[in-house]
Amino acid sequence: MSSHIAKVCVIGIWHLGSVVSACLADAGYLVIGVDRDHEKVDKLNQGIAPLYEPGLDQLLRRNVELKRLGFTTDLKSAVKNVRYVFITFDTPVDARDEVDISEVFDTCRDLAEDLENDSIIVVSSQVPVGTCDEIKSAIRERNRSLEFDVAYSPENLRLGQAIECFRNPDRIVIGADRDSTLDRVEQLFSVIPAPKLRMGLRSAEMTKHALNTFLATSISFINEIANICDEVGADAMEVSEGLSTDQRIGKKAPLHPGLGFSGGHLARDLKVLKGLGGKFGYETHLIDGVLKVNEEQTKSVVRKLERILGSLRGLSIGVLGLTYKPGTSTLHRSAALEIIRDLVDKGAVVKAHDPKAALEEIQLHKEFKFCKDPYEVAESSDALIMVTEWPEYRQLDFGLIRTKMKRPILFDAKNMLDDKLLTEKGFKYFGIGRGRANE
Repeated sequence: MSSHIAKVCVIGIWHLGSVVSACLADAGYLVIGVDRDHEKVDKLNQGIAPLYEPGLDQLLRRNVELKRLGFTTDLKSAVKNVRYVFITFDTPVDARDEVDISEVFDTCRDLAEDLENDSIIVVSSQVPVGTCDEIKSAIRERNRSLEFDVAYSPENLRLGQAIECFRNPDRIVIGADRDSTLDRVEQLFSVIPAPKLRMGLRSAEMTKHALNTFLATSISFINEIANICDEVGADAMEVSEGLSTDQRIGKKAPLHPGLGFSGGHLARDLKVLKGLGGKFGYETHLIDGVLKVNEEQTKSVVRKLERILGSLRGLSIGVLGLTYKPGTSTLHRSAALEIIRDLVDKGAVVKAHDPKAALEEIQLHKEFKFCKDPYEVAESSDALIMVTEWPEYRQLDFGLIRTKMKRPILFDAKNMLDDKLLTEKGFKYFGIGRGRANE
C-alpha cells in the first residue's frame, strides 16, 4: 500500500460510517472517523457501535486497539494530511420517504477551508442524482483555490450482513468525471477483491436509484401475485419457486411473498425518481404502482386478520419481531410498528417481543407492551403475528406456545415457518399468498 493513500477520514458515523470505518481499518488503512455526537464518539472509541450489527463491535474494538482506527468530533484535525474523505451519513427520510441531505451539504461546506489540496471526497451516502455536482459547487464557493474532486461510490450494505457485503461485494461502482479521479479511487478500493465498475458521476448516482427501484419493483410484484393467490387458492411460495428457477430471473431475485419493503431505504430512491419525473413532466406510472402496492401490503395484514377473527376490538394480539429486518436493532420505519398502530386503531391490545430491538427505541412506544420472551407474548393471546424473520423464532417451542394461547391463530407475515408442522401442532396457520385468505 503506497503511503499517500494510507490515511482515510470517514465523516458521519452510524451504520454505514461505522462499517466503512471498521472495514477500511481492518484492510490496513489508518482511519479517523468524525461525528458531532460526543457520546457516540466516546462509545466508538471503546469499540461500541451505534446500533447492532453482527461482528461490528469486535471489528471496531480490534482496530481501535491496533491504533488503526479512532474517532473524534474535531473535523478540522481529522482531515489534516488526508487525501481521501468519505461522506457516509445514513441520510434520513421523513414519514413520506423524502430525503434530507442538509447535513451532507453543511459538512461539505465546513470541509472547504480545511481540505488538503489534491483531496478526493468519496460520497457513499444515498443522495439524489446531481448531488455530487452540487457538493462540488458548494465547496468551490467557499474555497476557490482548493484543488479537489468528488467521486460517488454507492453503499451496498444490508443490515445484518454489512461486513460481508463490504468485504465481498459483487462489484464496486465508482463514479467520477475525471479519469485521474477514477484511477485513484479504484486504487483506494484495491484492498477489496471485487470488480471495479467505472462510470460518470451522475451515472453512478442513478445506478443506486435504479438498483433499489428494481428491487422494490420485484417485491411489490411478488406481493401482488401473492394477494391474488390468496383469492384463487394458489400458493405464492410455489409460484415464487417456479419463477426463481428460471435462469432469466434467478434464485437471488427478491421474490419472497410477504410484507412490503420498509425502513425507508428503497422507498427513498423511488421518491427521488418520482420527483425527477415530476420536475421534467414525465409520468412515473410504474414507480407510482410499486409505491401503491407496497403501501397497501402492510395494511393487508390487519385486513386479513379481521377476515379470520372478525372484529379485533378487545382481542389480545401478539407480535413477534419489531425491527424492520433481522440482524439490526433499530425500529426505524418498521413494518411491525405500522401493523401495531393498525391493530390498536381497531381496538386490539398488543404485546410484542424482539430479540435485538434497542430498548431506548422501545421505550418511546406506549401503544404496546414489550415482553421479555415470545412465550409471554403468547399468554392468553387470540392470535400471533410473525413479522420479523429472526432465526431464533424458528426454534421456538410452538407446542408450548399453543398451550398458552387463547386461540391457536398464527399469522406468518413473512412465510418463514413450516405450515405443515404448525398445523400438526394444532395451529390455524395463515401466511401471505398461501391460498387461505377466505378460511
